[in-house]
Amino acid sequence: MTETHELRIAVIGAGPAGVYSSDIFLRQLKKLGEELGLGTAARIDLFEKLPVPFGLVRYGVAPDHPSIKFIASALEKTLDNPDIHLYCDVEFGKDVTLDELLERYDAVLFATGAVEDKPLGLPGADLDGVYGAAKFVEWYDGYPTGAREWPLEAEEVAVIGGGNVAMDVARELMRNADDLKERTDIPDNVYEGIKSNKARVLHLFIRRGVAQAKFSVQELREMEKLPGVQLIINEDDFDLDEDTIEEAGKDKLTRQMVEELFTIREMAEDMEDDGDVDYEGNPADRKYYVHFNSAPVEVLGEDGKVVGIRVEKTETSADGKMSRTGEFEEYPVQAVYHAIGYKPATAPGIAYDERHAHLANANGDGRITVAAEAGADGADAAVEVRERLYATGWAKRGPVGLIGSTKSDALLIVTNMLEDLSKAAEGGRVAADRDPESIDRLLESRGVKPIDFAGWKKIDAFERAEGAKEGREHKKVIDPEQMRALAHA
Repeated sequence: MTETHELRIAVIGAGPAGVYSSDIFLRQLKKLGEELGLGTAARIDLFEKLPVPFGLVRYGVAPDHPSIKFIASALEKTLDNPDIHLYCDVEFGKDVTLDELLERYDAVLFATGAVEDKPLGLPGADLDGVYGAAKFVEWYDGYPTGAREWPLEAEEVAVIGGGNVAMDVARELMRNADDLKERTDIPDNVYEGIKSNKARVLHLFIRRGVAQAKFSVQELREMEKLPGVQLIINEDDFDLDEDTIEEAGKDKLTRQMVEELFTIREMAEDMEDDGDVDYEGNPADRKYYVHFNSAPVEVLGEDGKVVGIRVEKTETSADGKMSRTGEFEEYPVQAVYHAIGYKPATAPGIAYDERHAHLANANGDGRITVAAEAGADGADAAVEVRERLYATGWAKRGPVGLIGSTKSDALLIVTNMLEDLSKAAEGGRVAADRDPESIDRLLESRGVKPIDFAGWKKIDAFERAEGAKEGREHKKVIDPEQMRALAHA
């Protein structure tokens, strides 16, 4: 057995939250380790249930986001570090247990993402033709265990949601297949699916007003450049009072978003004036309606299938409070997609906070607690912290915030981890089994064959070679068995 005196950290989840946390831990340890009595050496083992790393960046964001290549490249550089060891195709709770990790690691950090939709919760939500965004995103992103075909028969569709995922879903439903293939890594089944998509009219319903939407400016700019698509807005939605304009102006990002939405309003007017054209002035064969202050209240059905959606007009005050007006309108649609939020994954052996939809942790500081408890007034009560267990990213805070939030989260959690490790006996080195090969022997004894960083590079090289055959940078492999064969070749 090989004894090692480096700190040993297990991270569950190789998406942005897990990779950033690993990088920040090593950087902060180098900077503060001696002062904290921890030394500067650490080994981080990063466990991922999928055969490939990058989580949300590879499988949760629309393929036509230009920033994705840059983020994936940055994450890959971080993983190419001798102190970080990648264990893909290893599922926590199934292939390895919490007790087995605690025996071998001084601390365990959960950076698990979100794979389930929040339920729609409207009458008619169970009709054939109602889809959660998560499953649709899995399809168009080629998720290893996702659907391989998607029903795109509806000529009129509705998308419910006022955030970036709703925008992604709406954009992909209005996409031209050839344009998408040319600029992204979509696999063949997604190209064929979008090519046969019958959608010609799309309604995006946002419950609150223009100044309260949660879109990023980048999402709006991508929406503006859809070949063959005419954008249509209701001018009344843009009649903002002075208080709302003043409130929106206080936050830089909100102000930029509202300014971009007004640009879209002008574009929509020009598209109509020029004879129902797209952004380049070409005849549009698809219409994309954006409805603010519109709260869907019921999905209408006949014979178990979606035939329409009933929407109530709302009013939104300057402080973001929404009120109902009692005015209703119905729209004919044959499919409804809801993007109203995700539910982060649970983890076996870890308490879950259902109220806030994340792993139970103390006051948002990332330290895992024995239970999620709330006081009688609904406020969080103090609960016992479980030593050596932490959460970051969506696992810590719920499904809110972008990648920037994930970075700041990681710094906070790493700071807390280092503080706790410095207080522990023997300079934080508390795991009983300090043999770095112990985890490999355990997995091998169970017939588990992890895919390491070198294995991922083989998959990536194959994807690039397949893309090059079609003049593309990259083309995704979607079959997990093919991934395994490539990685272990």
